[in-house]
Amino acid sequence: MALCQVQNHESRIEPLVLATTPTSTYSSLMAAVNRMTRDIDEERASRLATEAVDLANAGQLEKASRKLREAATLGHDNADVQAAFLRLHQGQDNSPLLVLCRRYALYSDTQAGTEAARYLKSNQERLPRATALECLKLILDSNYATLSSAQDTIIMELVQQSSDVRQYFASELQVSSTEFFDNIYGRGDCAANCLRVIVLDDSLWKSEETRLRVEEDLFQLLLAKLMESGHDLDGRALKGIALLLVADPTRLHPFVDTEGFDAILGCLDIRLATDLRTQATLAGSKYLEVSGDIGRNYFTDFVRSHVGKQKSEDLIVAFSAAASLFPIIPAIVAPLFLTEGFLYSVVPLLEGKLKGAKVEEAFLQLLNAACIDQACRAAITKHCSGWLSHIISNAEGHQPAIAATILTKLRSTSSSDNPTPGPEMGRGGDNLQDLVHLFKEEMSNKDVPNLCESVEGLAYASLKAEVKNELALDREFLLSFLQALQSNSEKADVAVGGLSVLSNLTQYTLVLSEEQKKVAQLKAYANASKPSIPNVLNDDEHVVARCNAIIEAGVMPVLIECNKGRTSSSKSLIDKIILNLSKNPKTRGKIAQQGAVKLLLAHLQQLSGKAEKDVGVNVEAAHALARILISVDPALVFPASGFPNITSAVQPLLGLLRPATTQGLSDQPRDLLPTYESLLALTNLASSSDNSPANIIVKSAWDTIEDLLLSNNAMIRRATCELVCNLAATEAGLAKYTDRSRRSVQRLHILLALADVNDLATRCAAGGALAMLTEHDAVTAGVLEVKRGVDILLGLCQDDNQGVVHRGLVCVRNLACATGNVGQRARDVIKGEKGIEILKACLRQWTDQDMLQPGVDALKLLMQL
Repeated sequence: MALCQVQNHESRIEPLVLATTPTSTYSSLMAAVNRMTRDIDEERASRLATEAVDLANAGQLEKASRKLREAATLGHDNADVQAAFLRLHQGQDNSPLLVLCRRYALYSDTQAGTEAARYLKSNQERLPRATALECLKLILDSNYATLSSAQDTIIMELVQQSSDVRQYFASELQVSSTEFFDNIYGRGDCAANCLRVIVLDDSLWKSEETRLRVEEDLFQLLLAKLMESGHDLDGRALKGIALLLVADPTRLHPFVDTEGFDAILGCLDIRLATDLRTQATLAGSKYLEVSGDIGRNYFTDFVRSHVGKQKSEDLIVAFSAAASLFPIIPAIVAPLFLTEGFLYSVVPLLEGKLKGAKVEEAFLQLLNAACIDQACRAAITKHCSGWLSHIISNAEGHQPAIAATILTKLRSTSSSDNPTPGPEMGRGGDNLQDLVHLFKEEMSNKDVPNLCESVEGLAYASLKAEVKNELALDREFLLSFLQALQSNSEKADVAVGGLSVLSNLTQYTLVLSEEQKKVAQLKAYANASKPSIPNVLNDDEHVVARCNAIIEAGVMPVLIECNKGRTSSSKSLIDKIILNLSKNPKTRGKIAQQGAVKLLLAHLQQLSGKAEKDVGVNVEAAHALARILISVDPALVFPASGFPNITSAVQPLLGLLRPATTQGLSDQPRDLLPTYESLLALTNLASSSDNSPANIIVKSAWDTIEDLLLSNNAMIRRATCELVCNLAATEAGLAKYTDRSRRSVQRLHILLALADVNDLATRCAAGGALAMLTEHDAVTAGVLEVKRGVDILLGLCQDDNQGVVHRGLVCVRNLACATGNVGQRARDVIKGEKGIEILKACLRQWTDQDMLQPGVDALKLLMQL
């Protein structure tokens, strides 16, 4: 019965139902709680602020400051807190910057810190000494962990803008290097970098001995910080170490022991950030540069010990370090790489127990770097070709691209495109053509995040003539390649690699002199090999076709975008590409229209601050500019607005007229093509309606021009004479022949001699110059002083070329029209040289009345007497 009652009792139990609160009700409830919390905080902040004021009135400023700090943490925007802040600091320096720094440092007002940093960045006035120092001390007296990142910017700006702050840094470092270092280091990269700046500033130290002592202390503190923090993930200590080593390597490198160098090499790990690895490469290479055998032994022991452990982690570190430093110290790394059994044993390990993406990638990076050494390339070909083919077929990510790049380097630097092949790959063969197709697929795939390896592979592959043609004449690929290069122009490795590809595609074959050809043949015989036969795909016709295709694909906007990276290697490649593109006169106008001239001038203007003898040292940029300005109307390139100004092109072109400063050290003959094309460009500029270019040419390079008039090269003489012809039409050029000095007569003698040479264009140019100059009696007098002067002018009238005859007739007419005693002498000499008979014969031979009119005028004057 009892059991039955219990059962009945249980049957009446209602199921338990948990009440659920609607979302809207919950949100309202939480909002009410938050409001209550804020109200409580505001009320407490006001109460604390009032107490702070009372304490301040009682003279207990320290306690008042603590109360106000507590109030500020609850609400620094509270009106009572703000009023209390003003009361506590009443009568103190209330400059805007100092007020912001107080609120930031004393009361943890993050917004005030941001505003203080912004104020300093926009400040154009000198900071008062007291203000700058108090702002700094407010920051440094606060725990850096409680402040925002604005403290880093504030400290950097104070150091940059105030010499008093810099002097304070130096004093504190001198008194207690370690304590002050610890206070500054944790506040940010910029603040930590200020320590290095101060230590290297000689003007801040009373003695060099003191500065060097502090420099050594700072270097050791940074080195200790690096070893303490493992990989130093923010790169702060490593950056300081690298830059100090660069500044004073001889003094500082002895402080780097085995542990310190291991810490630096450990930062070359491919799994770490690129910036960190860059700093580690700089530090490691500079240390090895000055440490001699000690550093080499450290490096060798590091690599061998890690490789010997045969663990993935150790192999990654060893391969990463060797790959990063291989290009810098190949003489050290190559013997390690070629150690007997190394490659033979590593590949099976990577295929077996140590197989893993990161260790494979590190090894690929090492193989890629090792390709700079011929013996290493042979070893890679022998032991790793099959494994590289397997990686291309089966690996993921960017490993196939790295492997393909390695194989491309092996193929492109070998004597043939198809050396001993490895096993067949699943995605195409392992010959160069298949690798190029792989790179093209990668470049066309917009989903590939990192194009560096593919671009590098194409840079090596495009050394081959067949690959050049395939890439340049594939418009679809070319468009995708240029688009990818433009999109990744801020990445230095992609930009340089892509520009290298374009440089290879547009490269013309170097034209050798007969002497250079003979030397090449002798070298080939000495090496027991046959002279290389030029590939027909590298002739000018094929290169012009490639250049035209690249221009049509829109290369100039890409070059302009890549120029924004501002690396010297990128600029050099851009100059070389434009030089190649400008060789064809038919495309010069198009690339000028797309901004080539402005881009070249921007590169050349960086030299404007150097001495005059160095101007034009950038030969490729100046030469490219010359080629374009030969074929383009200056008025179209240099608008009336004055940007770019036409005079900005003159000095770089003049630089090409002078022999290179290293010419005497070279056993090669001087390349006169840049000089010749520069003369043609200057001739075009001198014809401008603006006389400024002509004035600069005469003022800056007249002596050089006169030397070139006497050049052994007929083309150089001709181009120089044409330039002088245009300069003679200007006041500056005319003055060189009309000052009645002995030198001016010598100049006339040279022009008259050039008017008597076999080269038609030179005679025409010299005759044109003389036709303009003889309008002046001073020049007529000079001609009469030159032996055979009048005879040469009459010889022009007997020339077979109508243009030369016309110039001769003008010259004779000008002499006959001269006034005074000079005119009488001139007419007598002309008649004595049978000038009347020569003029009559000329009039009978030619029928163009306009051309003959000067002769008619001259005859009238001569026959009147």
